Amino acid sequence: MTIQEVLNLEFLGNSIESYAWFLGIILFGYISKKILSRLLSTIMFRGLERFAVDVTKAHFEHLLVSPLAFLTFLVFLYIAFDRLHYPIEIIGLPRRGELGLQALLVRIYNIFLIVSITWVGLRIVDFFSLIFIKRAGKTLSKMDDQLVPFFTDFAKVIVVIISFFVILGTVFQVNVTKLVAGLGVGGLALAFAAKESLENLLASFTIFLDQPFVVGDLVQVGEINGVIEKIGFRSTRIRTMDKSYVTVPNKFMIDKPLDNFTLRTFRRARFDINLTYSTTSEQLRKITNDIQEFVDAHPRTNQDGKIRFNALAPSSKDVLVQYFVDTMDWNEYINIKEEINYKIVEIVEKYGASFAFPSTMVYLANNNAAPKSCEANSAETKITN
Repeated sequence: MTIQEVLNLEFLGNSIESYAWFLGIILFGYISKKILSRLLSTIMFRGLERFAVDVTKAHFEHLLVSPLAFLTFLVFLYIAFDRLHYPIEIIGLPRRGELGLQALLVRIYNIFLIVSITWVGLRIVDFFSLIFIKRAGKTLSKMDDQLVPFFTDFAKVIVVIISFFVILGTVFQVNVTKLVAGLGVGGLALAFAAKESLENLLASFTIFLDQPFVVGDLVQVGEINGVIEKIGFRSTRIRTMDKSYVTVPNKFMIDKPLDNFTLRTFRRARFDINLTYSTTSEQLRKITNDIQEFVDAHPRTNQDGKIRFNALAPSSKDVLVQYFVDTMDWNEYINIKEEINYKIVEIVEKYGASFAFPSTMVYLANNNAAPKSCEANSAETKITN
């Protein structure tokens, strides 16, 4: 028996040659999918190269190679199965128009094909997002820094919705026009079901229009304190001072009082110096005057500093220290505050005063029996804790 005769042998309505072509095409597609996907991505990049400012071909290939490889393999899979003849009478499959295993497999294949095309579309959205992020990084305004992620997510949602309706229309033969019209009736019920999501979506538009904060601002909302990293459809993401990543619903961001520290012109430092009761009035005047002069002369503070003998506390004489540091950088702020604190300690030590600590003074009186000489015979003992 010759090779050609072997290849012409039939099994389930197909020759050995057809099965060989089937396996060969699948194997070739699996081996060459990466190479072909890179070739396709190169061709696509040439078409989009005029938009790709500051974005290299390597970035584009990194985004597109995987989805294009999957799409390419699906095409080879279709070509391979198309080489076979399906003997409906022999294996008992329903005809193409009938509901059965063959129709089910065709629908599954179509779903995978549409999903792969959607995957490519989402990666192209990521590519343009990367271009706009690069451009936004060159501007002084922070508004575009937060608009790019927002509209990237919006475009992805649109792509997914279109893909969903395409699957309904082409795979399941659903009349999409009637379905969309029918959504008007059920839209109210859907709106109530997605009430929280709609509130957060509307809150996101409020944030963009009112601009109480932008990406990069240091804010405090409720108990949360941190830097705004991203403003999305549903939530805002904040990097806290502890370096944790907190996701806050947008509705919460506009309903709660929000303090935008970035919009402050200065950072305030306010505390009390607790001096002992042995500190004289002359020492207090010299200490407060010297601290006031130092704070006023410091290059990073303004002229609104207040150093005042503020209170007579139970265990100390308290001097109020309040000044404003001309910086919004936290590290620089605490460095300047440390410098001023060291100077305050030097000034207090310079005039021989001491810092007080919480203490209690108890007086015990010993009285003799004779009432008339009570005052003369009384002795006082002072105990200090």
